[in-house]
Amino acid sequence: MPEKIAEVNGIELCYETFGPQDGRPLLMIMGLASQMIWWDDELCENLAAEGFFVIRYDNRDSGRSSRLSGRVNLPLAYTLRVAPYSLKDMADDAAALLDELGVASAHVVGASMGGMVAQTLAVEHPSRVRSLTSIMSTTGNRFVGRPSAKAMAMLLSAPPRGREQYVDYLVRTFRVIGSPGYPFDESRMRERAERSFDRGVNPGGTARQLAAILSSRDRFRALRKLRVPALVVHGSKDPLVHVSGGRATARALRESEVDIVPGMGHDLPRAIWPRLVRGLLRTADRAEVTTRRA
Repeated sequence: MPEKIAEVNGIELCYETFGPQDGRPLLMIMGLASQMIWWDDELCENLAAEGFFVIRYDNRDSGRSSRLSGRVNLPLAYTLRVAPYSLKDMADDAAALLDELGVASAHVVGASMGGMVAQTLAVEHPSRVRSLTSIMSTTGNRFVGRPSAKAMAMLLSAPPRGREQYVDYLVRTFRVIGSPGYPFDESRMRERAERSFDRGVNPGGTARQLAAILSSRDRFRALRKLRVPALVVHGSKDPLVHVSGGRATARALRESEVDIVPGMGHDLPRAIWPRLVRGLLRTADRAEVTTRRA
């Protein structure tokens, strides 16, 4: 399906879908400064072949979705929890997109910041979430999931403005935060960086998204109240969100399966896609069993 624009929650979200509309809805939420195309086309097609109706979209302030405004002071976001918008606002975007598509509820998958948004969606709109998969994410507790110093430096560095320089920057970044246990696919990363630059890079939006993360509160107690089938996936070698963030998420979600992937960093190497697809299928199946029992 070609990209479309939905006017939801006072903004525009760019989205596209894969697979039959009568399939099991699967909403995929990407992370900080990441566009929907970071859910690789082939991965989405594989999920559609398994019977999912896959929905991916650009978060606000990324890709071809609305660019917002508002200056950011990251120290104030961290200490006083002041930000132009919140993770709740981003979760409300996701719920409104489901409304636009006529989807009452979906299996929800989020990676990194997308995992935080997915968790918040489950807390704020529990009836919209059939199952929850949180990948390389954390609960908002400031004592878990902390990045390494080198990864934090990469996170806070401003991307260059030129296309070639941006591509080189993204390759360098993922050499730092990517998976040391798997071969680094530089050609795939360069192609993704080129597509991302051509769709639109938004450094101001990245700062506002980061402020939303830094200003958020610990979701552990709220997640603890949920009764939703869940899968928590985390890399054992993640330098950007330490594996303690994934373990905390699994402890919070009472009905969760946890999958700590050896050698995986802060990315999704092609080699683990079959493992991820199997996990998503198991989690969706568990949700359907729970629904039938209810």
